[in-house]
Amino acid sequence: MKVRVLGAFGGEGLGQRPSSFLVNDRVLVDAGNVTGALTVKEQLAVEHALISHSHLDHTCGLAYLAETLGTLPPRTPVTIASAEPVVNALRTSMFNNVLWPDFSRIPSAEQPVLRFRSLVEEAEQRVGDLWVTPVAVSHTVPTFGFIVHDGDTGFVYSGDTGPTVALWKAARGLRSIRAVILECAYPDRLGDLAAIAGHLTPALVRRELDKLPPNVPVWIFHVKPQYQDETVEELSRIDSGRVLVVEQDKTYVV
Repeated sequence: MKVRVLGAFGGEGLGQRPSSFLVNDRVLVDAGNVTGALTVKEQLAVEHALISHSHLDHTCGLAYLAETLGTLPPRTPVTIASAEPVVNALRTSMFNNVLWPDFSRIPSAEQPVLRFRSLVEEAEQRVGDLWVTPVAVSHTVPTFGFIVHDGDTGFVYSGDTGPTVALWKAARGLRSIRAVILECAYPDRLGDLAAIAGHLTPALVRRELDKLPPNVPVWIFHVKPQYQDETVEELSRIDSGRVLVVEQDKTYVV
């Protein structure tokens, strides 16, 4: 399974894109940036988008992806999938003909650019060629991590979260898991802000390690660009053999 890092950061900076991953060229996992990382041909290959929550640094790429696809010849719609609270938020607050056009009805309701699909929480279901289980995590709005596998190998994606339990409990014991993609937004000195905002710091990542599937590599994403150097330096003290910060535009194999 290929996991391409389209955006590695918890915000936008010069050359730093918000969180977005592309699995096997077909399935987005979050969409903070899509069109800034993919050619039009690559965008045309996207079939599904798994969205952890409604915040713009995980969704704004959907707006421009839809705009690109909406000007091209008709194709199979991109299906935006998540648990029902996230789908409802995107329908009512983003693709609402106020903030952005409702591409679930463009060019027509019968042949739209986008479709929405509500996934059942804590149940495994098919998304394209993958199996996906959404599990609620700890953030300021309804947010879901995902357990993703193809029948042979897979990964756990945390979405945005502070210290959490249910996702790790669901993942423990799964032999197919080859990586945990885990957020870390702020350096330790901003621990109070991280607690309020529902994010992790390096110190909190260290505590989460005991909850994760044992001996599985941990790939860190979502570091805030303005704190990149400080946060990465603190992360490097944890476990250099297990914890790494993902590189934007790099493809990892699980």
